[in-house]
Amino acid sequence: MLNEKIAVITGASRGIGAAIAKKMAENGATVIINYQGSVQAAQALEAEIRENGGKAVTYKCDVSDFDKCEKFIGDVVKEYGRIDILVNNAGITRDGLLMGMKEEDFDSVINVNLKGTFNTIRFASRTMVKQRKGKIINISSVSGVTGNAGQANYSASKAGIIGLTKSAARELASRNINVNAIAPGFVDTDMTITLSDKVKEGAKGQIPLGRFGKPEEVAELALFLSSEKSDYITGQVINIDGGMVM
Repeated sequence: MLNEKIAVITGASRGIGAAIAKKMAENGATVIINYQGSVQAAQALEAEIRENGGKAVTYKCDVSDFDKCEKFIGDVVKEYGRIDILVNNAGITRDGLLMGMKEEDFDSVINVNLKGTFNTIRFASRTMVKQRKGKIINISSVSGVTGNAGQANYSASKAGIIGLTKSAARELASRNINVNAIAPGFVDTDMTITLSDKVKEGAKGQIPLGRFGKPEEVAELALFLSSEKSDYITGQVINIDGGMVM
């Protein structure tokens, strides 16, 4: 499905990003595993993909840094000659009530989640425009659709990604570049594993399907949006949340 495609996935060393990396590699793509945290986790994922017959390479970069991001994307293009798929998954949380939120906690979340998404699109789209083909998938959140108490920074960043997605989709459509967003609800990742059982049960009570999602389920949607099967879909925000905000 993705044979010979070059896929850049930010924040890919764990959780949803890792699941997307594995799924795309399974389907023939050469996966660029971007990470900022644990080099061990990124290298372990690369090794797992290679052991299963896939192609992957790790690349450390803080996507919130404009200049570093330009070098990162430039190095990928220099090495492989193209970028076919860009998945903006890198994201952090610094939760807290609005009235007591520290400025640095607001700024850091906006910088990584929203500015990081802008940075990679800014540089990768230049290559995609020359190719006259490309798929950009931005990982938003249902928190960006509905807002969430205690997550003013995170919700704002994810809502910003939705606006950025729609604007980029309009700008790039004439060059045959599809730009879409995925908005996951509660998914079993490191971000949700720390929640108390009481909070988890309360959350499940708001989900018609009665469970959290799996990273692999998000990965399947990302695979579809990165393939030719989605060529007539752009500027969309697809919730994958068990019906929580239908």
